Amino acid sequence: MNRHKQTLRRQFLQQRQALAPAVWQMQSDRICHHLANCHQFVEAQTILAYQSCRQEPNLHSLFKATDKQWGLSRCVGKDLRWHRWQPSELLVTGEYGILEPSAELPTLAASNVDLILVPAVAIDFNNYRLGYGGGYYDRLRADADWRKIPTIGIVFDFAYVESLPIEPWDLPLDAVCTELGFDRPQLGNSIIWHC
Repeated sequence: MNRHKQTLRRQFLQQRQALAPAVWQMQSDRICHHLANCHQFVEAQTILAYQSCRQEPNLHSLFKATDKQWGLSRCVGKDLRWHRWQPSELLVTGEYGILEPSAELPTLAASNVDLILVPAVAIDFNNYRLGYGGGYYDRLRADADWRKIPTIGIVFDFAYVESLPIEPWDLPLDAVCTELGFDRPQLGNSIIWHC
């Protein structure tokens, strides 16, 4: 495993977990405000999201959007399995201590999904993501069907940095949202962003 990535991951996680709860919530709310006013979010019917852990930006205020169909993942072996989920449905603790939807809920295929909100430890200005090291999103996006779906990386601004070490299999996200707003979209990307 890349030692430089491990060091960066530890530094960014420590910085994120040092955020005061009020600051964390305020910055999370700003991210949700930017997302809620983004054309891609407004137009999307089914959105894959995440449950905040280790002080990731909290998306709970977005889940109140009752006109959306939400999807959350479960870790199954080395892969993510996505399930339809509504905020009224209970979550269970998965193998990594992350809240996950019940395995009984209907699954979602790539063809049913309009947008993916991707958590990250850090993201660089070329929209490459530093994750937790498990490779779950890398494997998901290596699949041609899933790769077609627009992605927005979600991080606090301190973790939106000039460059990160990348691997040959890494794919850039389509956009990045922080509490300060959206980045510039990737040049040459076929998706037109109106955020």
